[in-house]
Amino acid sequence: MKKIIIIIFAFVSFQIYAQQDAQYTQYMYNTVSVNPAYAGSRGALSITGLHRSQWVGLEGAPTTQTLAAHTPFENSRVGLGVSFSNDIIGPTEEQYVNIDFSYTIPTSETGRLSFGVKGVANFLKFDHTLLTAASDPNLQSFSKFQPNFGLGAYYHSADKWYVGLSAPNILETNHYDNSISNLGKERLNYYLIGGYVFDLSTNVKLKPAVLFKYVSGAPLQADLSANVMFSERFIIGGAYRLDAAFSGMAGFQVNKKLFIGYGYDMDSTELSGFNSGSHEIILRFELFNDKNKLISPRFF
Repeated sequence: MKKIIIIIFAFVSFQIYAQQDAQYTQYMYNTVSVNPAYAGSRGALSITGLHRSQWVGLEGAPTTQTLAAHTPFENSRVGLGVSFSNDIIGPTEEQYVNIDFSYTIPTSETGRLSFGVKGVANFLKFDHTLLTAASDPNLQSFSKFQPNFGLGAYYHSADKWYVGLSAPNILETNHYDNSISNLGKERLNYYLIGGYVFDLSTNVKLKPAVLFKYVSGAPLQADLSANVMFSERFIIGGAYRLDAAFSGMAGFQVNKKLFIGYGYDMDSTELSGFNSGSHEIILRFELFNDKNKLISPRFF
């Protein structure tokens, strides 16, 4: 019972008021989920699958699955992508179907500036019987469909650095149609991402990266990370999510087509006493990958 009450409070204060979009520790490998302008930027058909179990051991804690594919069109500046995500937390279950379109403008011999637009279909289900307060007349089960759209811009310079700004869901729609509609409002989330690749030696690269997310009614969220790549195959790194968690990451480039990554979060909030951390695994598979035509390295 105590765990159920805790997750309800976490759901109300953390998820509805503040962070609504799913969060990812390995955001640097899942950029298209937050920025449609990234679609096609890897110069190959890139397929990514991710599973995240957050706050393991806490009943009703968030779990997220995503599957995304994006590709450039040969001999054009257009990139297209499609993705599906499933996000469950406590009594709510959301599915998103996204269609991404990007257009890239060469700004120099190595620089590329891309603009993107995202079409979103959101399916939301709320089951009030999973709550201990199920008898509250303001809490009723429902299912609904809501469309949305997002915008983004992404700039990268060959194999050295990148920066992106996006808002994946522009429309601030209400999830609830009754007196608690203010609690269930879909708020606008802004994302700013960036990273730089340092060549420490012939076989060692260091990439610090940042992700800032802002949503009204909540503190600025900052993810600071650094990954080291050895011999174009092995990756190890760490991250800090401001006032939320410390993370460790590891990755392995199995071959030119397949990458596997794992992330672990150790919570640094008051919830740390009620869970054993968060786990995240990501798989990326790339087809038709002509390395000479890539406009960005696989490190980002």
